[in-house]
Amino acid sequence: MRLYTPHLMEIFETRQETPDVKTLKLRFVEPQMRESFSFLAGQFGLYSAFGEGESTFCIASPPTWKDHIECTFRAVGKVTEVLRRKEAGDVIGFRGPYGNHFPLEEYRGKDLLFVVGGIALPPLRCLIWNVLDRRDEFGAVRIVYGARSVADLVYKHELDDWAARSDVELVTTVDPGGETPDWKGGIGFVPTALEQYAPPSGNGLAFVCGPPIMIKFSMPVLDKLGFAPGQIVTTLENRMKCGVGKCGRCNIGGTYVCKEGPVFTARELEALPMGSDY
Repeated sequence: MRLYTPHLMEIFETRQETPDVKTLKLRFVEPQMRESFSFLAGQFGLYSAFGEGESTFCIASPPTWKDHIECTFRAVGKVTEVLRRKEAGDVIGFRGPYGNHFPLEEYRGKDLLFVVGGIALPPLRCLIWNVLDRRDEFGAVRIVYGARSVADLVYKHELDDWAARSDVELVTTVDPGGETPDWKGGIGFVPTALEQYAPPSGNGLAFVCGPPIMIKFSMPVLDKLGFAPGQIVTTLENRMKCGVGKCGRCNIGGTYVCKEGPVFTARELEALPMGSDY
């Protein structure tokens, strides 16, 4: 098969997460691909609407869910708008998996903190579920997740599941003015919620993904809590393009995010020309 030829995937279920964010559940049309396909948490794919183009998203489901993959995206352009209109029974294209991954084996025994904003939860949801499906191998699992409003929170049903678990600590928050009368979570920006929550750093790792402004103000909080740059991990999903390092649109200096990322530690990013501006 040629490099840019996609595999066919059938949508068997969809879920509208927010007014403009949708999840597609996908299975390969080819029986051989259904049996042989594998990936690791953090890798991504290119999803194509035939005749319109491709869009790049991280695989939002964990590799422990063997029979399908999921992608979650916001409709912000021509391709994603076409994908948003797809329903169960429709067929789309898929290329991947591409990129590096979260080295899960290195995380065993450590406390894991996830600091996430808005639509950035899908790239880390893959890792969160991967960890929860192997729960005994890891220390504390802590999640701080916020969005502009209650309506903008994705995976609401899973947030309820995580909140009900005794082995997960979940802090949810929405921006001031984004709450509803029955909202029971916090009110405030993610960095503020993180500082108030104040999880211990210890031997832990912090996974940070969200809008640039959220990351900018979360980093000093993590530093104050004792997380060193080597303990902070992020994924640069929004910089990926062709998936194979050919188009040159993902590079930061001599580093191609499509091939050498999207997963980086803060220490690795500090060595790139972008520095801490991610």
